Amino acid sequence: AAPDLIVLDEPTNHLDAEARAMVAEVVGRWPGGVLTVSHDRGLLRRMDRIVELSSLGARTYGGGWDLYVERRDAERAAAERDLETAEREVGRAAREAQAALEKKAKRDRAGRAHRAGTSDPKILLDARAQRAEESGAREGRLAERRRAEVDAQLVGARERVERARLLSVPMPSTRLAQGKVVLALDGVEWATPEGERIVGLVSLRLTGPERVAITGPNGAGKTTLLKLISGQLQPTAGRIERPVTAALLDQAAAILKPEETLIEAWRRLNPEGTPNDAHAALARFLFRNVAAHRTVGTLSGGERLRAALACVMTGTRPPQLLILDEPTNHLDLDSIVAIETALAVYDGALAIVTHDRDFMDNVGVDREVRLTPARG
Repeated sequence: AAPDLIVLDEPTNHLDAEARAMVAEVVGRWPGGVLTVSHDRGLLRRMDRIVELSSLGARTYGGGWDLYVERRDAERAAAERDLETAEREVGRAAREAQAALEKKAKRDRAGRAHRAGTSDPKILLDARAQRAEESGAREGRLAERRRAEVDAQLVGARERVERARLLSVPMPSTRLAQGKVVLALDGVEWATPEGERIVGLVSLRLTGPERVAITGPNGAGKTTLLKLISGQLQPTAGRIERPVTAALLDQAAAILKPEETLIEAWRRLNPEGTPNDAHAALARFLFRNVAAHRTVGTLSGGERLRAALACVMTGTRPPQLLILDEPTNHLDLDSIVAIETALAVYDGALAIVTHDRDFMDNVGVDREVRLTPARG
């Protein structure tokens, strides 16, 4: 149809690496205009402008992803400085208002003492008292206006900083020893009851806090392999050893039950935790106050994965092996960066299926296991 403009909504979300590269190539050489909604950083590097939408409105940045990150980080550093300045100004305004009140009280006491000990006419004393009252009222109004201005500045500064503090995910230690075998697969295969082999002849060993990415085209059996690793499936041939605690987070976050609240889910998965522990853990993932009582079935895909991460990663005994199936698919960019930051300092082992090269680099993947479609 040779359109002048193509509009793309998350065009690479469920594509493998080869298909993602193909989309990026097509966009790069497209002669017309392109408007896309995307969290794919590789694709965003092809853009001429990025419009960031948030609760504060829309902001436009010239250039692609890397320039956007540089300017955004500079803005956030400036917002942090503005918040510090606003907090100091609020304190100063409060001290100035208190000083004005004390000054007025001192004048009032002096006026009353003077009035009691003077023989000046009453009309003159009343006029002086009226002027003092009007002067005090003006000073009070000025102080209130000053406090209102600095309070408004503080609110604005906090809103700007809130964008930079979207997620805070302190990761408790798993106490995983460096030389401990976390996972061992020896000649593993899995076939359907009809005999169709989906995963064939995989041998893999993880020792200590290693992190491995499982890649390959769609249909190569990556998700099936993760289910074998987690114990959801048993191999039809070969042997799997899994001597540590493990948790699988798939794209549907099936570890959560649709009918339970987030508080109930967290406490089911972390039975040693208290309700206060649950609220604190969920708040780090932006489920604050009443949001922690939402039911899983009402959550969007991104919210559900975020909740699953909160339940698994912030418990009293975090898993020593974390298994992630396309963890960035439904997350916004700030959430992706926050999860990357958390996983970068996670001291357990990681097995990840992802087509997001930036994610692999940022969480420190040690090696890559590439699957090809099984035959027979």
